[in-house]
Amino acid sequence: QGQVMESGGGLVQPGGSLRLSCTASNSDFDARAMAWFRQAPGKEREGVSCLPHDSIPHYYAESVKGRFTTSRDNAKNIYYLQMTNLIPSDTAMYICAQSTFRGCGDDWSDAGDFAFWGQGTQVTVPS
Repeated sequence: QGQVMESGGGLVQPGGSLRLSCTASNSDFDARAMAWFRQAPGKEREGVSCLPHDSIPHYYAESVKGRFTTSRDNAKNIYYLQMTNLIPSDTAMYICAQSTFRGCGDDWSDAGDFAFWGQGTQVTVPS
């Protein structure tokens, strides 16, 4: 069983930065790919980023490339999303997900490989 929980959301002005954390409680965290998804009101869920168990390679949605960076600390069971140069369209509930596989796969954003999901943390960037 895996369990994940997000933290670090909040209100940030355009151009600002924020770091989200996702803490997992399962013992095989280092054997599972992790991903961030987001969902804004009235919009479909969007895959933001995926990181394989060994952090190679990194996958990012086109909308966040160059602004967001993911990393993981397998010794601490924590997965991070560093967000910079935030814009109003980044406003959403950010949700951490844990895969049942080590890698991300080309279709990772379809979310089919992710069995464990957090409750989400809200990020708001006012216009």
